[in-house]
Amino acid sequence: MQPQDLLYSASDEWIALEGDVATVGITDLAVEALTDLVFIELPKPGRQLQAGQVFGVVESVKAASDLYSPVSGEVVAVNDRLGDDLANLSSDPFGKGWLMKVRLSGPLAASLLDRKAYEAHWKTRH
Repeated sequence: MQPQDLLYSASDEWIALEGDVATVGITDLAVEALTDLVFIELPKPGRQLQAGQVFGVVESVKAASDLYSPVSGEVVAVNDRLGDDLANLSSDPFGKGWLMKVRLSGPLAASLLDRKAYEAHWKTRH
């Protein structure tokens, strides 16, 4: 996946759509800002999420950050490998570092951004 092909939330998550399933991750810019990742907590499959709801946490040596679902639906898969090796999240946030897959229960939020708009939003915060 290429960053320009994805949609982004203002809270630094990305989504890639395949039919009615959204793969969710956190952006390269967020990963770089967090620096050395040490822990991640992800939801269990079957959990129902609403867009904007906290679904987990990622911790670095600098801080802990909540993860917010950019979509509403049911968690159908999580990237269990990240718990043992956060290097994939650091080195490949748009590929091997994906966090979860969610089967959508409704339309996408109108607030999702393309890459250019997300980068502009990022610059206003950093």
